[in-house]
Amino acid sequence: MNTPPPATSRGEKLTEDAAYWCMRLHDQDCTDEERLAFQHWVDADPDHAREFAEMLEIWDISSELPKRRSPLAAQPASIIESPKPAPRQSGRLRRMAVAAALALFVLPVAGYTGWSLGLVPSDYRRYEAENSRRHVVLPDGSEVDLNLGTRLSYANFKDQRSVSLSQGEAYFHVAHDSRHPFVVSAASGTVTVTGTRFNVWKYQDEVVVTVTEGSVRVSSDRQRNQGSTLTPGMQARYHAQDYLPAVGPADTSATLAWRDGKLILDDMSLAEALPLINRYLDRPVLLADPATAQARVGGIYNTSDIHGLVNTLPKVLPLKISKNQEGSTVLSLR
Repeated sequence: MNTPPPATSRGEKLTEDAAYWCMRLHDQDCTDEERLAFQHWVDADPDHAREFAEMLEIWDISSELPKRRSPLAAQPASIIESPKPAPRQSGRLRRMAVAAALALFVLPVAGYTGWSLGLVPSDYRRYEAENSRRHVVLPDGSEVDLNLGTRLSYANFKDQRSVSLSQGEAYFHVAHDSRHPFVVSAASGTVTVTGTRFNVWKYQDEVVVTVTEGSVRVSSDRQRNQGSTLTPGMQARYHAQDYLPAVGPADTSATLAWRDGKLILDDMSLAEALPLINRYLDRPVLLADPATAQARVGGIYNTSDIHGLVNTLPKVLPLKISKNQEGSTVLSLR
């Protein structure tokens, strides 16, 4: 079984170990024995899990960049240069450089690396909003409102500003830069803009994009050349298996009500309403059967008390609440 290479300082060892496991787990010949060894490594120290998560995010961002080739493809790794990091960013940029160097040989992006070729970002940040909404200003001057339970990362590459929304919901006010597009990746699609205002909501493998100002282009990973352009008042929805997003008009006031701590359900079926409700719950509420899914619900609710909303449903609808064997809440008709 292969083992991680030795390193000098503890910080360097963590980075190299995380990069090694990232490389091995992405390799087709990774064995079950290696996967078990990786799990033991992760479980051995919380720092291992944190370092691997950092490396995996940078690896994933690098692998999603447009594929290009350069003369460096035929050169040995020893002559490949990475940008020199500022002292306060050395840990983060070291991860970027290591991920880039590994991606050069393992991912189908061989032939380019470093800032000058658009692989290594000059800046990388992560933002989270757990139990309260949060407003952040990105390094490029763009502003983002984060809903509860939202996680996203920002990376500044030479030819694009890249944001990855791993979960939750965010409202973007993008600083205009026509030569440096702002690209949001969520589930199996991307949203590309140069300067505008729009909302992105991701729940499981579903993504909804709503535009309030300017325009954006929404495309799936499966058909990147056949995206849809949205203008103010329009909305696009896609799932992981979709070739093209479904586009239609949007109720922007209802979509953006979360920024005021509100959830607006406008005479929706429970099948439509539950994804909006479940995004605020640690464990999703389930429906007993298709008949229950057709029951309709409406009203304005406080996003900080969604458990209260669920508990009041039997008072306004012919529903009953029960628990399944896993302890999840189940709604069914009375």
